[in-house]
Amino acid sequence: MCPDCMARITLITRPQCPVCGDILKFGKSTCGVCADKTQFFSALASWAEYAGPLRSAIHSLKYKNNLGLGDFFAGYLIELLRSKSFPVNLIVPVPLSKSRIRTRGFNQSLLLARPVSFYLQIPLSNTALRRIKETDSQVHLNAQEREQNMAGAFSGNPATLKGKDVLLVDDIITTGATMNQCAAAILESGARSVYGISLAKTILSSPISGSV
Repeated sequence: MCPDCMARITLITRPQCPVCGDILKFGKSTCGVCADKTQFFSALASWAEYAGPLRSAIHSLKYKNNLGLGDFFAGYLIELLRSKSFPVNLIVPVPLSKSRIRTRGFNQSLLLARPVSFYLQIPLSNTALRRIKETDSQVHLNAQEREQNMAGAFSGNPATLKGKDVLLVDDIITTGATMNQCAAAILESGARSVYGISLAKTILSSPISGSV
């Protein structure tokens, strides 16, 4: 990542909705769209907006095997976590399906989570959460379709998760459907709390307009 591209990345500095991750209006605890939805996360945080050079870099990581970007961007997640001070004692990456792992050869969320675990000395489990349902690609699905697509897609391991304060790590949050289903499964398995973090967030609406 050259300095010019880094300068074009828009960092997220405002509080985010703990359901969908969208930027909150001042003084609000959830966005307007998610006010009546079940909240599984104690808090969500994303490093930057999913656009421009960051979008291209994530595509390079996921689809062009540019695996070094995982270590590179993990450093910014570490800085973000240190600023948030989430009280977590276990790190869990969002799991991929078996077919996606076979095709891609790696889980990009694990590539981000592992350096964070190592640097912050917080244990990581790649088996605490597993994907038990093959889901359709979500690229062209709207928010409601994403929720339906991800329903029941994950299962947690109570032996690992019971009583834990979990940090769930993903590369991108779009509508929050995947992260929420993961968090629900983690809590159902006995975890005490779940915090979420992602490298990027698709900003769905403007906090100035009042629609969030």
